[in-house]
Amino acid sequence: MYVGTQVAARDDEDYRVYAQLGVKNISADPPGDPAGWTLEDLERHRDHVESFGLVLDMIQLPLPSKPIEKASFPDILLAGPERDRQIDAVCRMIENCARAGIPAAKYNLNLIGIPRSEMERGRGGSMNEAFRWDRIDQNAAPGLAGVLSEDENWERIDYFLERVVPVATSNRVRIACHPHDPYAPPGYRGVTRVLGTVEGLKKFVQMHESPYHGLNFCQGSIGEMLDNPRGEIDEIIRWFGTRGKIFNLHFRNIRGGKLSFMETFPDEGDMDMVRSLKIYHEVGYQYMVMPDHVPTISGRDPTGVAFAFCYGYITALIESLSTGATQG
Repeated sequence: MYVGTQVAARDDEDYRVYAQLGVKNISADPPGDPAGWTLEDLERHRDHVESFGLVLDMIQLPLPSKPIEKASFPDILLAGPERDRQIDAVCRMIENCARAGIPAAKYNLNLIGIPRSEMERGRGGSMNEAFRWDRIDQNAAPGLAGVLSEDENWERIDYFLERVVPVATSNRVRIACHPHDPYAPPGYRGVTRVLGTVEGLKKFVQMHESPYHGLNFCQGSIGEMLDNPRGEIDEIIRWFGTRGKIFNLHFRNIRGGKLSFMETFPDEGDMDMVRSLKIYHEVGYQYMVMPDHVPTISGRDPTGVAFAFCYGYITALIESLSTGATQG
């Protein structure tokens, strides 16, 4: 495994910085509307990334974490009249990834986005994302998806996977789905977040079984599903890791747990990230380890500095595995 990033480069200087920091492997998207990317767009983008000495490990399919109202292909989860056409477009993009030499693609199956309450103060006065169920409008109206039963949600996911997983398998492109972030009680905003529980994620990866169908395994999001993240996360990593279902790793920590948490830097949350990385190593995880979100800090380049801290932290932990420094 190796350090990676998915932070969109603001310009070519960011690509140079990644190379200078030793963040050689990245997930990055071509410019323009994702729904319109062509093979030539992907090849041109890969060549551009590689010109900085970097490796394009992954792109994001046009199925983002945004609410369905802002989705490029909403009918996939709404079961709308354009569903088959939109799934075909996803399949073509997977085929084009294979032709362009891009080995993996991440995606979301998200209806209501990423709910959060107000940001909270973290270490040194940083501003951190948080979710407090008791501060959320628990009776918020359903969105475009309306009221959707758990079975209907699974049926729509199954319909998508039935078409897409064989294409990913035949083209040897790993497709990595992100969990629902955060867990919310069934029926919140009209839907049950079926990928917002560990049992739901286990069911998901066993549907249409394939070595190319797995997870963008967000440790932060999974910690948000748990009553005791520190005590429960180890066996969850082992379950998915030993089955080869982790294709990308969001290495994020939280303070708190189910229905009440704050995001943190990796070294200050409740989960033991040193121990977690040892387990990823033990189960044979072999892809990128990356921060997904970071607290908002002070300074002239708060985003760049906060992510650079995380890259260094991850790099040091990975290096310590090879030297045996984390044993004991």
